[in-house]
Amino acid sequence: MTLQKFLIQIPDSVLEELSSKLSNTRWPKQLKDSDRERGMEKDYLQSLVDYWQNGYDWRAQEKELNSHSQFKCKIDGINIHFIWEKGKGENPTPIILTHGWPDSFLRYKKIINKLTDPARFGGNPNDSFDVIIPSLPGFGFSDKPEHSGYNNAYVAELWVKLMTEKLGYTKFAAAGGDIGSGVTRYMALNHPNLLIGIHLTDVGIIRDLLMAPDESKLSTAEMAYKKTAQQWMAQEAGYISIQSTKPQTLSYGLSDSPVGTASWILEKFRSWSDCKGQLENSYSKDELLTNVMIYWLTNTLSSSVNIYYENTHSLPPMGKIEVPTGIALFAQDILLPPKEWTIKNLNVIHWAEMPRGGHFTAMEEPDLFVEDICKFYRHLKV
Repeated sequence: MTLQKFLIQIPDSVLEELSSKLSNTRWPKQLKDSDRERGMEKDYLQSLVDYWQNGYDWRAQEKELNSHSQFKCKIDGINIHFIWEKGKGENPTPIILTHGWPDSFLRYKKIINKLTDPARFGGNPNDSFDVIIPSLPGFGFSDKPEHSGYNNAYVAELWVKLMTEKLGYTKFAAAGGDIGSGVTRYMALNHPNLLIGIHLTDVGIIRDLLMAPDESKLSTAEMAYKKTAQQWMAQEAGYISIQSTKPQTLSYGLSDSPVGTASWILEKFRSWSDCKGQLENSYSKDELLTNVMIYWLTNTLSSSVNIYYENTHSLPPMGKIEVPTGIALFAQDILLPPKEWTIKNLNVIHWAEMPRGGHFTAMEEPDLFVEDICKFYRHLKV
């Protein structure tokens, strides 16, 4: 299998450089009557940076991350970082969980033990999973691609090789959200014989509906989605425009400024989470900063945003998915898909609407997420 054990070990010099950059931040002016519609507020970000400098302990977070079994392996010439924790019950189901942007493998950290050892948390031991959480190429501790082509469909092929050739599974489960939803769907589309089922918390932006020229063919729900999606794209999708057209230009500023990196990431966490405009209603400061640190310490903000360019310019069309599919929609996620469109395009056998939670599902509502994963796969075990 040629797997290498991996531990996160950030040199002191890198942390010292970060501290120096934070101390020498040049802050922009903010209008006195400005509100969050213009982006991340200066006062909150300054308070968070103060904690980053004087209260946050990376070494404690590093130790906690290293409490999970991590590996690296080379697939098609690129080293992929992943967590691999074995389940405790009889015949655990292997499941690969794929994150998105601007989150990281940290998205699923809270649920690892709950899935590998459900009995420990009052669950059914027969619901246990082998949990595999890779970092997307160009994200975190995976290698940065040196050439173009790393879109969702290509990553799906890497994940199939990881699960079959490197880890030895003949059939497996898969789940994901955001970019992870797209990667998971391409695995199911192109390798239906390997997937026992897929679990999705979104289906991305449905461009077939967003760009539909003939509205007479749309249902009431699909028309409502189109209107909502158009409004969202106009007000919230500036990041998509730049990341899918000129990611390199964006990269210079964000790669040089930790505060810039934090602002770019955390504004999305605030906008897309069920936090009522206050990030710390849903996350601790340590969670927020550890996710930012995974980008900063590895200098992967620039390489991560390139996947938007790839998906815009080289992604093959998505066909009908026949693999059994579970959909779990969290109440405050962005652009919730119409049920009828979803059923037409995926083999939906499980549909759940969560009473709360936003886009970063397993970080925000780990118990709801785990409960639904177990419920969906309980009848699909091989």
